Amino acid sequence: MLKMHIFLVGMAGAGKTSLGKKLAQNLNIPFVDTDQKISEVFNMSVGDIFKTFGEDVFRIAETGVLADLAGKPPCVVSTGGGLCVQPDNVTIMKNHGVIIHIDRPIDQILSDIKMDRRPNLAGGDHEDVIALYNRRIGYYRSCADYKLDNSKGYLMGVQNLVGIVNKIMEENK
Repeated sequence: MLKMHIFLVGMAGAGKTSLGKKLAQNLNIPFVDTDQKISEVFNMSVGDIFKTFGEDVFRIAETGVLADLAGKPPCVVSTGGGLCVQPDNVTIMKNHGVIIHIDRPIDQILSDIKMDRRPNLAGGDHEDVIALYNRRIGYYRSCADYKLDNSKGYLMGVQNLVGIVNKIMEENK
């Protein structure tokens, strides 16, 4: 039985949502995507929230979602790509769960990412994605309790993520 939240951090396009949904299904616990939760609260897309209210308001909303989750039963949480840049968010995640960095090579992210769906990248190009990756990779690495190499495809990613979580559950019996 899982006793804590599993927070998945990493770059947009790394596989947090697809792997997280499958993990939650395997564990029979809820899955939460912080971006989706914020969109529901604002009744707007993430891109529209950025355009209408700005990034600062969005980042405050992210912290609110994490704080709300802290008091709820364990779940798998896919975080927005910039969430762990805020120290308060890292503190909340560390205090209420385990952080797993879903790491995927930038060339694979570039081949899959849908630029128009990423508010920080809308109107951008591959150089913008690379720059954002380079700005954030240190945050992902420094806050993570575990790292998952997601370069070998979806099925291997799921298998490796399940393995990490089984190890976590065994250590926390």
